[in-house]
Amino acid sequence: MKPALRAARPEPQHPWWQVMCLTGVDYFSTLGYQPGIAFLAAGLLSPLATLALVAFTFLGALPVYWKVAEKSPNGEGSLALLTQLYRGWRGKLITLVVLGFMATDFIITITLSAADAATHLVENPLVPPWMDHRLAVTLGLVLLLGFVFYLGFREAIAVAVPLVFSYLALNAVVVAATLPYTGGFPRLEAWWDAVQKLYLTPQSLALAVLIAFPKLALGLSGFETGVAVMPLVRGCPEDSPEKPLCRIANTRKLLLTAAMLMGALLLASAWVTTVLIPKEAFAEGGPANGRALAYLAHQYLGEGFGTLYDLVTILMLWFAGASAMAGLLTIVPRYLPRYGMAPEWARATRPLVLFFTLVSVAVTAVFKADVNAQAAAYATGVLVVMTSAAYAIYLTSRPAERPFYGTVLLVFLYTLVANVLERPDGVKIAAFFIALTLLVSFTSRALRAFELRVDRVVFDPLAQAFLEGMRSQVAAQGERPEAPVRLIAHHRRWGTFAEYLEKEKRIRDLFRFPSQDPFFFLEVGVLDPSEFSRELRVRGVELGAYRILRTEGASVPNALAALLLHIRDETGKPPRIYFEWPEASPFQAAVDFLLFGEGDVPTLTREILRRAEPDPARRPLVYVGGP
Repeated sequence: MKPALRAARPEPQHPWWQVMCLTGVDYFSTLGYQPGIAFLAAGLLSPLATLALVAFTFLGALPVYWKVAEKSPNGEGSLALLTQLYRGWRGKLITLVVLGFMATDFIITITLSAADAATHLVENPLVPPWMDHRLAVTLGLVLLLGFVFYLGFREAIAVAVPLVFSYLALNAVVVAATLPYTGGFPRLEAWWDAVQKLYLTPQSLALAVLIAFPKLALGLSGFETGVAVMPLVRGCPEDSPEKPLCRIANTRKLLLTAAMLMGALLLASAWVTTVLIPKEAFAEGGPANGRALAYLAHQYLGEGFGTLYDLVTILMLWFAGASAMAGLLTIVPRYLPRYGMAPEWARATRPLVLFFTLVSVAVTAVFKADVNAQAAAYATGVLVVMTSAAYAIYLTSRPAERPFYGTVLLVFLYTLVANVLERPDGVKIAAFFIALTLLVSFTSRALRAFELRVDRVVFDPLAQAFLEGMRSQVAAQGERPEAPVRLIAHHRRWGTFAEYLEKEKRIRDLFRFPSQDPFFFLEVGVLDPSEFSRELRVRGVELGAYRILRTEGASVPNALAALLLHIRDETGKPPRIYFEWPEASPFQAAVDFLLFGEGDVPTLTREILRRAEPDPARRPLVYVGGP
């Protein structure tokens, strides 16, 4: 029997700081527009609102994702914690909804960043007129990003590392060069006097910062991707697959270093842009709108340096989609194929790159590369994913930690609700992605329903002894054409000797096989029908003279078919299995099979065997009888 599932080839691992550059292209690229967003949201309070954001980064987001890295060290992210909390179909639906928001976050990151880069490019006076086509340039940037990832993660990291270092260095130069112009303590005192005139009490000041805070939430993006790509982070040779302590520690270094770099640059840039840039320059269409630090680079460091800063910013914005693509390529193969809600090719990197690139092209075309039209969906996706992570950590934390993580969760909820109320379009766009995710997932699940859906079959010692007995029967029969191994499919109710005795009598009367011929009972229970595949662990049970093989699977027909093929392979001849007709209607049987893993078991078992084994001479035989 061929395995139903194949493990994806692991990607090569890299030092944590290199992976930080890959995941940080999105996080760090917000420096290009975050100071302008902060000023438009908070005005003179921009430095204080940014301070609140940085404080929450270290006191809220970072502790949450340190826990996520510890509890889900193999790249499943916060979704792994949700799947552990909620089992069955409810858990699958919750996971798919969060995946829908995550897809919104990641896909919109790719398209919005490319559109923003294209906007910077086509508006540059040095760009030739023939490139003045924003949609075409955006599509070209999306396709170029897809090509880089088609080559592989190694090539993507090779691009990300020098780009991130150059971008951070240029931002540091801009901030360091403009800080002296802010006037030091006298300018700080004048700014504080102006703030106090606007906000007469500490309470009104705190309320104003609280109201502005949700609008700065894009400065939190990047944490989920940081834990999603943990398999790319190099650990130590002594790391165990279950608890890779060194890789967890290196991922925490990644998260902490990114937060420290971003926090320092955000605070400094909020201060210099608030003090040095006129208010009217931040307005829509103004020279500092969406590019506050670039404005300062041109004003204080000259056109040459400013042009260099613009060029690196354009490259950074283009490649900001790389962190999103990396997140998609690590998250999706870990969930949807395992749920049966994506084809098997979704485990391979290159087909996924092509698929997500085409989706990004379609989204770019639909939104006509409009940055503003996509911004609300981006913020909503980021905040839903981070809020779900905070919720999962809150539920899985120790009782002593719950007050702290509960407070963090409340802040995330406030930020999410405030963003949704201000920009409801984000939820509408996310709802489309969620609906598409659910439709594709359940369609794939239905189309793949007749696969074997078994990773492997493992027999316990007594079951293995039964299998040895089957081999002996085959050897004793020699070349006789009839199948020497007879199996009776049984749905156990009470497990009493009388129950098996009655079932044997009915089957022998129906099929009239000789009373001296030995047989085995075969029983499959369903623990969680929402799972797509399981490892079948077969237990041998003896009840008087009866020999019983018992196992649990995600679906009775698929498990039976896998067991029959395994017995065929081990004994060398196809076995025979005997059923009684079920009483359910065809429609009810189909629903029961798709949702609960049961249904018209005889017919479905035979169909799965037919698809798995095209040669009738090697296919196990299915017999069905009854009134």
